[in-house]
Amino acid sequence: MSELHRIFNDSGEAHESAPRWAKFRADMAKAFPSPFRGDHDPLAQNILKAIRHLNELRPERGGPAYLGENPALTIDFEAVKEAALSPHMASVHDVINQAVQLFEGMPNWGHPLTMCNVIPQPNTAALIAAMLAQVFSPNILEGEYSWNVHRTELETAAIMARLIGWDPAGAGAIYTFGGSGCWTYHMKYALTRVLPDSRNKGVRTDAKLLCSQQAHYTMMNSSDWTGLGMDNILRIETDTATNSMDLKHLESVLRDLHARNIPVASVVCTMGTTDANAFDPVAGVRALLDRYPNPPPYGKALLYCDAVIGWSWLTFGEYDFERNPLGFSRAVLPHLKENYELVEGMKHADAVGIDFHKTGWSPCSSSCFLYRNRAEFETLMKRPGSAYLQARSPYNPLDYTLEVSRGAAGAMAGWASLKFFGQEGFQAVLGGILENKAYLRHLLDAEDEFVCANPDDYGLVTLMRAYPRGVNGDRQFFRELTDPSARSELIRHNHLTRAIGDRLWDWFRSGRKVNGEYTPYMSFSTGFRVAEYNRDGKDPDAVIYALKMFPMNVHITPHSMKHALDCVAAARDAVIAEGFSESDVVIHDPWSSAHVSRSAPAGATA
Repeated sequence: MSELHRIFNDSGEAHESAPRWAKFRADMAKAFPSPFRGDHDPLAQNILKAIRHLNELRPERGGPAYLGENPALTIDFEAVKEAALSPHMASVHDVINQAVQLFEGMPNWGHPLTMCNVIPQPNTAALIAAMLAQVFSPNILEGEYSWNVHRTELETAAIMARLIGWDPAGAGAIYTFGGSGCWTYHMKYALTRVLPDSRNKGVRTDAKLLCSQQAHYTMMNSSDWTGLGMDNILRIETDTATNSMDLKHLESVLRDLHARNIPVASVVCTMGTTDANAFDPVAGVRALLDRYPNPPPYGKALLYCDAVIGWSWLTFGEYDFERNPLGFSRAVLPHLKENYELVEGMKHADAVGIDFHKTGWSPCSSSCFLYRNRAEFETLMKRPGSAYLQARSPYNPLDYTLEVSRGAAGAMAGWASLKFFGQEGFQAVLGGILENKAYLRHLLDAEDEFVCANPDDYGLVTLMRAYPRGVNGDRQFFRELTDPSARSELIRHNHLTRAIGDRLWDWFRSGRKVNGEYTPYMSFSTGFRVAEYNRDGKDPDAVIYALKMFPMNVHITPHSMKHALDCVAAARDAVIAEGFSESDVVIHDPWSSAHVSRSAPAGATA
């Protein structure tokens, strides 16, 4: 009999005389999922217990928009440095309980008072699909370790290619680590295409990355990490009404680069920015890139669409706007059509980045990089294979992906959301957001001191500014936006906007109530667009601050919208009453004959 047979029986249990390591191992085996059906398996029971513990952190109806009882950040940032690996094992239950405690004070993304950003509550199908991937750990680096789970990535490529308007047979997709991962993939694709020697010799040419003033800051991440360098980013001016890329300025830049034989690595079209909801004119950008191609020996510049937010408007491609089968209101219907028309130009792109954890209502992170020409991308990026991995299926993306090991949770979540929602599901949720938004704008129009700062876009966010009592918000904002002599007024009211946003954050975290109800979780932007007299963006202060309201989750109601505005008014009044000097608020009314300095009365209703 072998030594191990004297330690363990055939069921894997340790004999009484077994050494301590063997007893520990036998105990640990009970904390791993059983490989066999019918065995006592603690996984399902422990998952159920963990979910029950998490559910106990949810508030009662009408409670605050965070989890648990204590909203404070309780991390001791010095004490955590003392953490060390315990010499002894802990029980699974103790670890689960500790894990649940970490969610104390966490924002509750499904709460009807949560409207801070594009962070919706994930849907159940996506949550469970992602969890399944954690149980058996498929690795989508290649076919052997993921087997049929690879369908999630392959079918996502086909579904999304059809929505975009590409040939699904020729397109491909890679699930990756967030929108930054999508940007990095596009950047590497562009550099490899435009600078063919760069894979072996490195980036030795200052190729340019062109994007709008509204583009996401991850442009710096990808240009930095790929070695291109942040100095090679060129920002294209945007239209101050729509926040979209100015094609005249883009043409001027492309013409200049072409004349000087400087290659363009890529032009990035943003399809729905977080704050400004900017949609760049993809068809016009494609025409300009064709007109000003890179000179030899450089390859063709890449056209990339950063559509991590705006991609889901593609689901309205087959919607019958005349018949309107889902019954959207007349106020919303034309905006749904317009949003689809804004993203329809994505068919001209070479690659697209999307986030299912934004407008796919999936858990984070489930981002997907899509490319129109699979043969080109995978050939350009292909590397030699590994000696210890064999091709067991026709699909082995480890040969060309940035990551090697890639967990399948994001792919399972994104794929499950596509399967669950279908076209009508996406249409209903997106349309519902715009219905709530239309109601909110109706409320804003009824308040003289409030102004919608993004009236010309019809995306997911409403941006607003709150002026002191007695001020006509529409007139004051128009002046600050268009008149250079109002720059100081713009800056002062920017400070007021930030103070209101900070006060709302404090109230949200402290459990403060307004009109007997908890304060919403909102946010603000410190420059979602530039003033019209700052088109080049060189004046860092001539920008527009605004409070942000994202009615992203399905539990938000018109009452949530009305209460949020009441809280904004209360926070404004409190800020002014507690020290925002009336001398900081200078009003110039172009409809009157003189400058008027007005103080705002106190009277916060909190």
